[in-house]
Amino acid sequence: MTFENAKKQIENKPEKLARFMKFNKPKERKFGRSVNPCRNCGKTEGVIHKYGINYCRQCFREVARSLGFEKFE
Repeated sequence: MTFENAKKQIENKPEKLARFMKFNKPKERKFGRSVNPCRNCGKTEGVIHKYGINYCRQCFREVARSLGFEKFE
């Protein structure tokens, strides 16, 4: 059962919800994959962090020209 599903089940019970949120809340991440998702589609895999781009490789191909990158052949 995911965190969201469990939270939905006890939304109408404030005491249980408070205790659940105290002990089961997902921690805030400071580093790792899930910290910087793609700014376009939200994927966390294949994200390009260099220069603060934060686009996944698929979205980067779409917007590379507008960012000033050129394709070398």
